[in-house]
Amino acid sequence: MKLAVIGATGMVGEVMLKVLAERNFPITDLLLVASEKSKGKTLQYKGRPYTVIGLEEAVTARPDIAIFSAGGDTSLQWAPKFAEVGTTVIDNSSAWRMDPAVKLVVPEINAHLLNAEDKIIANPNCSTIQLVMVLAPLHKTYKMKRVVVSTYQSVSGTGVKAVKQMENEMAGKQGEMAYPYPIHRNALPHCDVFLENGYTKEEMKLAREPQKILDDRTFSITATAVRIPTAGGHSEAVNVAFHNDFKLEEVRQLLSNTPGVVLQDNPDTNTYPMPMYANDKDDVFVGRIRRDETQPNTLNMWIVADNLRKGAATNAIQIAEYLVSQGLV
Repeated sequence: MKLAVIGATGMVGEVMLKVLAERNFPITDLLLVASEKSKGKTLQYKGRPYTVIGLEEAVTARPDIAIFSAGGDTSLQWAPKFAEVGTTVIDNSSAWRMDPAVKLVVPEINAHLLNAEDKIIANPNCSTIQLVMVLAPLHKTYKMKRVVVSTYQSVSGTGVKAVKQMENEMAGKQGEMAYPYPIHRNALPHCDVFLENGYTKEEMKLAREPQKILDDRTFSITATAVRIPTAGGHSEAVNVAFHNDFKLEEVRQLLSNTPGVVLQDNPDTNTYPMPMYANDKDDVFVGRIRRDETQPNTLNMWIVADNLRKGAATNAIQIAEYLVSQGLV
């Protein structure tokens, strides 16, 4: 198994290597790939040094799988080149997600749709992954009508520059700004770029991607995405209106039996999901489950996950694991 990690020196790339090692992914030949300026750097994997190579060299090596986490422009340019030489690409950017010819995959939900002809596979947005992990079993049982989601997203979702901005501000230092305003002691209702309709790109990802993953456009999603000064982990306040009524105990039972989802829901003991407890974990945590008393068949929830793991690296690696287990690569 020859595996290439594209964007190995980035924040998600680092987590990718950590998760690959933890899950003991079967690698015989590991290629660590990054931009020209990072070529020649040395990275460690399982105690061994690896020299970072460039994209041209990586394509020539014809890896079985290439996991991309190097930005949309890089993916648009290079994913087809890898696919042409027979590599299966798992792309973590937004470049291919809404392409009708490319599958958008959360393994617990729709990996069964993959086949050997899928040479470019899209990894969903981090906020989408944790949302659909919880919504999928509920939609199957109660049939969703409308979802309202407000996110509380970590600065790590923006990248190293944003984490550094927050750390500088906490220390009272001047430094490079990833955001147009301070993030320390602040909340920015601004994730990604603004679009013509007044929503941000992140908000529209949340509106569109779940429909594609669940292969159902009969429900609608509206979102407000907010950046908050946490170092890791995204949180979501979710309101879901269903066609069919539910019992809260049934909902809790359903979610507690869903692989990859952990129920943390006991107000008596102040038990509810928080980013600090989701940190470095692969599960999606859900709690604050309660009925919306203002209208029928409507549920409120609070969903938290580590955006760099299940929201990015782990989901991509789970896709790779599925491909290997099914003999698709």
